[in-house]
Amino acid sequence: MKCREIMDCLESMSPKSYALDWDNVGLLVGREDKKVKKVMIALDATDHVVDLAIDEGADMLITHHPMIFSKIKRVTSDDIVGSKILKLAESGISYYAMHTNFDIKGGMAVYAANLLGMKNTVVLEETLPGEGIGRVGYINGVNDCRDVISLVKEKFDLNNVFVYGDSYKKVKKIAICPGSGKSVISSAKKLGADCLITGDIGHHEGLDAIEMGLTVIDATHSGIEKIFVEYIYNYLDPLCHNVQLIKVNEGCPMKLF
Repeated sequence: MKCREIMDCLESMSPKSYALDWDNVGLLVGREDKKVKKVMIALDATDHVVDLAIDEGADMLITHHPMIFSKIKRVTSDDIVGSKILKLAESGISYYAMHTNFDIKGGMAVYAANLLGMKNTVVLEETLPGEGIGRVGYINGVNDCRDVISLVKEKFDLNNVFVYGDSYKKVKKIAICPGSGKSVISSAKKLGADCLITGDIGHHEGLDAIEMGLTVIDATHSGIEKIFVEYIYNYLDPLCHNVQLIKVNEGCPMKLF
Protein backbone atom coordinates (compact mmCIF):
# COMPACT_ATOMS: atom_id res chain seq x y z
CA MET A 1 0.00 0.00 0.00
CA LYS A 2 0.99 3.62 -0.42
CA CYS A 3 1.09 6.04 2.51
CA ARG A 4 -1.74 8.01 0.85
CA GLU A 5 -4.01 4.95 0.91
CA ILE A 6 -3.45 4.45 4.64
CA MET A 7 -4.06 8.16 5.22
CA ASP A 8 -7.33 7.85 3.31
CA CYS A 9 -8.39 5.00 5.62
CA LEU A 10 -7.64 7.09 8.70
CA GLU A 11 -9.28 10.22 7.33
CA SER A 12 -12.44 8.41 6.34
CA MET A 13 -12.88 7.73 10.06
CA SER A 14 -11.50 11.00 11.44
CA PRO A 15 -11.40 13.74 8.77
CA LYS A 16 -8.77 16.41 9.34
CA SER A 17 -11.50 19.05 9.10
CA TYR A 18 -12.69 18.00 12.58
CA ALA A 19 -9.40 19.01 14.21
CA LEU A 20 -9.41 22.14 16.39
CA ASP A 21 -7.87 25.29 14.94
CA TRP A 22 -4.77 25.19 17.13
CA ASP A 23 -3.98 21.58 16.29
CA ASN A 24 -1.54 20.14 13.75
CA VAL A 25 -2.71 16.87 12.20
CA GLY A 26 -2.09 14.85 9.07
CA LEU A 27 1.16 13.98 7.33
CA LEU A 28 3.87 15.94 9.16
CA VAL A 29 7.02 14.33 7.75
CA GLY A 30 7.65 12.32 4.60
CA ARG A 31 6.00 11.45 1.31
CA GLU A 32 2.42 10.51 0.49
CA ASP A 33 3.60 8.18 -2.27
CA LYS A 34 5.87 6.19 0.08
CA LYS A 35 5.36 2.44 -0.35
CA VAL A 36 4.39 1.08 3.06
CA LYS A 37 4.98 -2.48 4.22
CA LYS A 38 5.37 -1.82 7.94
CA VAL A 39 3.50 0.67 10.15
CA MET A 40 4.30 1.55 13.76
CA ILE A 41 1.49 2.92 15.97
CA ALA A 42 2.23 4.85 19.17
CA LEU A 43 0.73 7.50 21.42
CA ASP A 44 3.69 9.90 21.09
CA ALA A 45 6.63 10.27 18.73
CA THR A 46 9.20 10.24 21.50
CA ASP A 47 12.86 9.88 20.63
CA HIS A 48 12.65 6.27 21.79
CA VAL A 49 9.64 5.57 19.54
CA VAL A 50 11.37 7.18 16.54
CA ASP A 51 14.45 5.01 17.17
CA LEU A 52 12.22 1.93 17.46
CA ALA A 53 10.57 2.77 14.15
CA ILE A 54 13.98 3.01 12.52
CA ASP A 55 15.26 -0.22 14.13
CA GLU A 56 12.09 -2.10 13.08
CA GLY A 57 12.37 -0.85 9.51
CA ALA A 58 8.99 0.90 9.64
CA ASP A 59 7.89 2.82 6.57
CA MET A 60 5.25 4.81 8.41
CA LEU A 61 4.73 6.03 11.98
CA ILE A 62 1.26 6.97 13.24
CA THR A 63 0.79 8.75 16.58
CA HIS A 64 -2.04 10.46 18.41
CA HIS A 65 -0.12 13.50 19.66
CA PRO A 66 1.61 15.56 16.96
CA MET A 67 5.35 15.78 17.33
CA ILE A 68 5.25 19.21 15.63
CA PHE A 69 2.96 21.82 17.18
CA SER A 70 4.60 25.21 16.81
CA LYS A 71 6.05 26.81 13.69
CA ILE A 72 9.59 25.68 12.96
CA LYS A 73 12.13 28.12 11.51
CA ARG A 74 14.91 25.59 11.06
CA VAL A 75 15.35 21.82 11.19
CA THR A 76 18.65 20.85 12.78
CA SER A 77 19.93 18.31 15.25
CA ASP A 78 20.36 21.07 17.86
CA ASP A 79 16.89 20.58 19.31
CA ILE A 80 14.83 17.48 20.06
CA VAL A 81 12.06 18.07 17.51
CA GLY A 82 14.46 18.92 14.70
CA SER A 83 16.56 15.87 15.54
CA LYS A 84 13.51 13.59 15.32
CA ILE A 85 12.38 15.15 12.04
CA LEU A 86 15.83 14.52 10.58
CA LYS A 87 15.86 10.91 11.79
CA LEU A 88 12.47 10.20 10.23
CA ALA A 89 13.27 11.93 6.94
CA GLU A 90 16.71 10.38 6.60
CA SER A 91 15.20 6.94 7.27
CA GLY A 92 12.43 7.48 4.73
CA ILE A 93 9.67 7.15 7.34
CA SER A 94 6.39 8.97 6.69
CA TYR A 95 5.02 10.37 9.93
CA TYR A 96 1.28 10.96 10.45
CA ALA A 97 -0.57 12.38 13.47
CA MET A 98 -4.31 12.30 14.24
CA HIS A 99 -5.10 14.25 17.37
CA THR A 100 -8.23 16.33 18.06
CA ASN A 101 -9.85 15.08 14.85
CA PHE A 102 -9.70 11.58 16.39
CA ASP A 103 -10.82 12.93 19.77
CA ILE A 104 -13.90 14.47 18.17
CA LYS A 105 -14.81 12.11 15.34
CA GLY A 106 -14.37 8.42 15.16
CA GLY A 107 -12.62 7.82 18.14
CA MET A 108 -11.24 8.56 21.48
CA ALA A 109 -14.15 9.69 23.68
CA VAL A 110 -16.63 7.18 22.24
CA TYR A 111 -14.21 4.28 22.70
CA ALA A 112 -13.30 5.35 26.26
CA ALA A 113 -16.97 5.74 27.19
CA ASN A 114 -17.80 2.34 25.71
CA LEU A 115 -14.99 0.69 27.68
CA LEU A 116 -16.58 2.01 30.86
CA GLY A 117 -20.03 0.82 29.77
CA MET A 118 -21.48 4.33 29.60
CA LYS A 119 -25.06 4.55 28.32
CA ASN A 120 -27.25 7.34 26.91
CA THR A 121 -24.22 9.50 26.19
CA VAL A 122 -24.16 13.06 24.89
CA VAL A 123 -21.24 15.24 23.79
CA LEU A 124 -19.51 16.97 26.70
CA GLU A 125 -18.32 20.04 24.78
CA GLU A 126 -19.63 20.50 21.26
CA THR A 127 -17.20 21.76 18.60
CA LEU A 128 -19.35 20.97 15.54
CA PRO A 129 -23.06 20.11 15.38
CA GLY A 130 -23.48 16.77 17.14
CA GLU A 131 -19.73 16.24 17.57
CA GLY A 132 -17.17 17.35 20.09
CA ILE A 133 -14.85 16.67 22.98
CA GLY A 134 -15.72 14.07 25.63
CA ARG A 135 -18.95 12.34 26.56
CA VAL A 136 -21.43 12.45 29.45
CA GLY A 137 -23.65 9.53 30.40
CA TYR A 138 -24.59 6.88 32.92
CA ILE A 139 -22.92 3.66 34.09
CA ASN A 140 -25.09 0.89 35.49
CA GLY A 141 -24.01 -0.54 38.82
CA VAL A 142 -21.95 2.37 40.14
CA ASN A 143 -23.20 4.12 43.27
CA ASP A 144 -20.41 6.44 44.31
CA CYS A 145 -17.10 7.78 43.06
CA ARG A 146 -15.22 4.88 44.63
CA ASP A 147 -17.02 2.55 42.25
CA VAL A 148 -16.05 4.79 39.32
CA ILE A 149 -12.42 4.90 40.49
CA SER A 150 -12.25 1.10 40.64
CA LEU A 151 -13.81 0.80 37.19
CA VAL A 152 -11.40 3.33 35.65
CA LYS A 153 -8.39 1.53 37.12
CA GLU A 154 -9.67 -1.82 35.88
CA LYS A 155 -10.69 -0.83 32.34
CA PHE A 156 -7.64 1.32 31.61
CA ASP A 157 -5.16 -0.92 33.44
CA LEU A 158 -4.01 1.70 35.93
CA ASN A 159 -2.47 1.17 39.34
CA ASN A 160 -3.26 4.65 40.63
CA VAL A 161 -5.36 7.73 39.88
CA PHE A 162 -5.53 11.19 41.46
CA VAL A 163 -8.85 12.27 42.96
CA TYR A 164 -10.00 15.84 43.59
CA GLY A 165 -13.10 16.08 45.73
CA ASP A 166 -15.32 13.66 47.60
CA SER A 167 -14.58 10.03 46.69
CA TYR A 168 -17.70 8.98 48.64
CA LYS A 169 -19.93 11.25 46.59
CA LYS A 170 -23.00 9.51 45.17
CA VAL A 171 -22.98 9.56 41.38
CA LYS A 172 -25.63 9.40 38.71
CA LYS A 173 -24.15 11.18 35.71
CA ILE A 174 -20.49 10.79 34.71
CA ALA A 175 -18.34 12.77 32.26
CA ILE A 176 -15.19 11.57 30.52
CA CYS A 177 -12.66 13.64 28.60
CA PRO A 178 -9.57 11.61 27.63
CA GLY A 179 -6.34 13.59 27.67
CA SER A 180 -6.30 17.07 29.17
CA GLY A 181 -9.68 18.07 30.59
CA LYS A 182 -9.03 21.10 32.76
CA SER A 183 -10.97 23.27 30.27
CA VAL A 184 -14.14 21.14 30.41
CA ILE A 185 -14.75 21.22 34.18
CA SER A 186 -17.44 23.90 33.86
CA SER A 187 -19.07 22.07 30.93
CA ALA A 188 -19.21 18.84 32.93
CA LYS A 189 -20.84 20.63 35.84
CA LYS A 190 -23.29 22.46 33.55
CA LEU A 191 -24.44 19.13 32.08
CA GLY A 192 -25.10 17.80 35.56
CA ALA A 193 -22.14 15.45 35.93
CA ASP A 194 -21.28 14.35 39.45
CA CYS A 195 -17.86 13.05 38.43
CA LEU A 196 -15.37 13.90 35.64
CA ILE A 197 -12.75 11.42 34.42
CA THR A 198 -9.84 13.13 32.66
CA GLY A 199 -6.17 14.08 33.01
CA ASP A 200 -3.77 17.01 33.50
CA ILE A 201 -5.69 18.54 36.41
CA GLY A 202 -3.59 21.06 38.30
CA HIS A 203 -3.92 22.41 41.83
CA HIS A 204 -6.13 25.35 40.93
CA GLU A 205 -8.41 23.41 38.57
CA GLY A 206 -8.81 20.77 41.26
CA LEU A 207 -9.84 23.39 43.82
CA ASP A 208 -12.31 24.94 41.37
CA ALA A 209 -13.90 21.54 40.72
CA ILE A 210 -14.21 20.83 44.44
CA GLU A 211 -15.90 24.18 45.03
CA MET A 212 -18.34 23.40 42.21
CA GLY A 213 -19.21 20.11 43.89
CA LEU A 214 -17.64 18.05 41.09
CA THR A 215 -15.34 15.13 41.88
CA VAL A 216 -12.52 14.76 39.35
CA ILE A 217 -10.66 11.52 38.69
CA ASP A 218 -7.32 12.36 37.08
CA ALA A 219 -6.18 9.21 35.32
CA THR A 220 -3.26 11.17 33.76
CA HIS A 221 -3.05 12.32 30.17
CA SER A 222 -1.77 9.06 28.74
CA GLY A 223 -3.62 6.85 31.23
CA ILE A 224 -6.77 6.93 29.11
CA GLU A 225 -5.41 8.02 25.74
CA LYS A 226 -3.11 5.02 25.45
CA ILE A 227 -6.20 3.22 24.10
CA PHE A 228 -5.43 5.01 20.81
CA VAL A 229 -2.81 2.39 19.94
CA GLU A 230 -5.10 -0.62 20.25
CA TYR A 231 -7.97 1.20 18.56
CA ILE A 232 -5.98 2.20 15.47
CA TYR A 233 -4.36 -1.24 15.25
CA ASN A 234 -7.76 -2.95 15.24
CA TYR A 235 -9.16 -0.41 12.78
CA LEU A 236 -6.34 -0.70 10.25
CA ASP A 237 -5.72 -4.46 10.53
CA PRO A 238 -8.57 -5.57 8.21
CA LEU A 239 -8.02 -2.63 5.82
CA CYS A 240 -4.26 -2.78 5.27
CA HIS A 241 -3.52 -5.97 3.38
CA ASN A 242 0.11 -7.13 3.28
CA VAL A 243 1.07 -4.41 5.77
CA GLN A 244 2.61 -5.35 9.13
CA LEU A 245 1.27 -3.30 12.04
CA ILE A 246 3.39 -2.81 15.15
CA LYS A 247 1.94 -1.54 18.45
CA VAL A 248 4.07 0.46 20.87
CA ASN A 249 2.31 0.53 24.24
CA GLU A 250 4.41 3.29 25.73
CA GLY A 251 2.76 6.02 27.76
CA CYS A 252 4.22 8.86 29.81
CA PRO A 253 7.15 7.58 31.90
CA MET A 254 5.79 9.36 35.02
CA LYS A 255 5.41 6.92 37.91
CA LEU A 256 3.69 7.23 41.28
CA PHE A 257 5.79 5.85 44.14
